[in-house]
Amino acid sequence: MVSLKFAAVRGGVPIPTHDMVRTRSNTENVPTLPPALAALGPQFRGFLRVECGLSENTLDAYGRDVRYLLESLAGLGAKSLGATTRVSVEKHVQSLRSARGLSAESVVRHLASVRVFFRWAVATGRTVEDPTLVLDRPHRWRRLPDVLSPQSMQKLVSTPLEQDLYAGDERLRLRDAALLELMYASGLRASEVCSLDMADVVETVGVLRVSGKGGKQRLVPMGAPAKETLGQYLSVARPALAGSRAVKALLLSVRGRALTRIAVWQIVRRNARGAGLNHVHPHMLRHSFATHLLMGGADLRVVQELLGHADIATTQIYTHVDSTRAKAVHRKHHPRA
Repeated sequence: MVSLKFAAVRGGVPIPTHDMVRTRSNTENVPTLPPALAALGPQFRGFLRVECGLSENTLDAYGRDVRYLLESLAGLGAKSLGATTRVSVEKHVQSLRSARGLSAESVVRHLASVRVFFRWAVATGRTVEDPTLVLDRPHRWRRLPDVLSPQSMQKLVSTPLEQDLYAGDERLRLRDAALLELMYASGLRASEVCSLDMADVVETVGVLRVSGKGGKQRLVPMGAPAKETLGQYLSVARPALAGSRAVKALLLSVRGRALTRIAVWQIVRRNARGAGLNHVHPHMLRHSFATHLLMGGADLRVVQELLGHADIATTQIYTHVDSTRAKAVHRKHHPRA
């Protein structure tokens, strides 16, 4: 099992994200799974949780992918995984584009889940052959991440305190200001900022203890503006939101519970609209954090550590976004610049 775990998590196979597969419509005709196929989903999820130690968000993504695969196989008449052929898997992949309308990038990520699933099935004796071994490995264009300029980011993080978007509710104003400052100052994912507890704030040295993907922890600096805004939230807003409840979470909802990722999306979008910015999502703050660090001359390895990337190749994409440095190098060294 150890080698399979290694292959699933570290062997170059992309781990799917929560938005990999679109939500099934209410009118879609979903086939009933035969018992032999229906049992595979929970068994595979158990392996990923226990042997691979994946997060709940990643488990959900794998679960959706495998569910769609098994439904597709059942629709083609398969009663067990042993009846799966290369042709049936190819038809399933084709249906991802035609019937479900997934983008090419989403299909590639979905195939990564399917490959891990079949490796597990062969290794555990649930099927004899892996039909994905003979499939072409499609490559996707690496899309550059969306990034806000430093000026636009300043407008965004200032919006909660400078504009009246909260009908005078000082609790939410200070909370959302702290949320935006922390996400940009520390390059946090939405799931990471939601999972922060009070004990994760190390005020004496001005850092956050962040739990990233796979439960890996890292220490990330907050920066002076974020520390100041967080201090205001902790002294005024959080006690009012928590009330008499003993809550560990750092950022709280109106009901005194930990914020959810959906709430983070809503907060970011509301303040982006208030700042006059369009198409802003939470991960854009993380992209901007990394790009602005590189624009300021930060070492790529340091940015990798701050982001919590296991592979520096993931961090290198931000070097392509920083056109300012590329232009400066071109002007300095090219004879025709």
